[in-house]
Amino acid sequence: MISQIQTYIVDIPTIRPHKLSMTSMAVQSMVIVRITDDNGLEGIGEGTTIGGLAYGAESPESIKTNIDTYLAPYLIGQSVASPKALINKLHLAFKGNPIAKSAVQTALLDLLGKQLGVPVSTLLGGACNNHLSCLWVLASGNTEKDIEEAKGLVAEKRHNIFKLKIGSRSVRDDVAHVGKIKAALGDDVSIRVDVNQAWSEPQATYGMAALQEAGIDLVEQPTPAKDFASLVRLSKKFNIGILADESIADSTDTLLLAQQGFTGSVALKIGKAGGLFAALDVAAVCNAAGIGLYGGTLLEGTIGTTAALHAWSTLPVIEFGTEMFGPLLQSDDIVKSPLNYHNFGVEVPTTAGLGLEIDEDKLRQYTRKAK
Repeated sequence: MISQIQTYIVDIPTIRPHKLSMTSMAVQSMVIVRITDDNGLEGIGEGTTIGGLAYGAESPESIKTNIDTYLAPYLIGQSVASPKALINKLHLAFKGNPIAKSAVQTALLDLLGKQLGVPVSTLLGGACNNHLSCLWVLASGNTEKDIEEAKGLVAEKRHNIFKLKIGSRSVRDDVAHVGKIKAALGDDVSIRVDVNQAWSEPQATYGMAALQEAGIDLVEQPTPAKDFASLVRLSKKFNIGILADESIADSTDTLLLAQQGFTGSVALKIGKAGGLFAALDVAAVCNAAGIGLYGGTLLEGTIGTTAALHAWSTLPVIEFGTEMFGPLLQSDDIVKSPLNYHNFGVEVPTTAGLGLEIDEDKLRQYTRKAK
């Protein structure tokens, strides 16, 4: 039975400013959840968003408050034997708050995995892959710095796929920036861009034509999230890949986009979907509709990233790989053993639960103090 649920807001500086079309962040704030059973065994989870309310409807403060006020009291005294049933009850009792629910679900699965002595991936059906490709985001905004950074990471065999955050400058300037980087890195390196909804359809038509000519492989969410019609038209107009991200919150959104004739790919995100189960439901709809998959991130730390990796590892094919680089963007960590990034990808832990252990000193150091 669940005996205690604790939450913390943890603020860890990033190694450099991370620029998006709508904001720039120099600190990542994560809500850490600890669920303890009556035998003293603990499961951990994480709820993270990008740039607070500049990006979406949940913030670290709201995630913590809603877990403490609503979700935790509901779960105290419950068995963790069926996390999916518990999550279904939470969905019926409380509306919205997918990131908060994802954090709780991760902790429940971690706890059950530890109780049973199996990794979370086993609870989700079993891993098909224990090493997943992982890209890196080049987000300095400076062309020469981005080229130098990418070349160093390729030489280290840490990343050979790169994404650039664009959309804050003119389309012409963004395309020129991206094209120079692609030309400098060559055909052995894959370049993608994330526009974060910043373009109108005419801008996207111009930009995607130029990016296709430059050899770019994928354009993520070029137009506003709920403008499904433009995504469908763009996906049919160009050979360059197009990725729906903010457009897709859950399997219902995925089905609606597929019914309109979308031929691109979808970014899976556990926080956006409301947890691992729901993210895999999105993947199932994509597979049925012939839509490609991509393992996305909300720049989670090691706990949230590892949870997503367990889910992605159960998918036989992820056409565009993953972007589970969040822990590498942070200047420090709150777990004792970080994830192993090598050979242009990342290892999925195979020990019980998530396969992680909290570093208590680091947790105390970075936990936000009450005002």
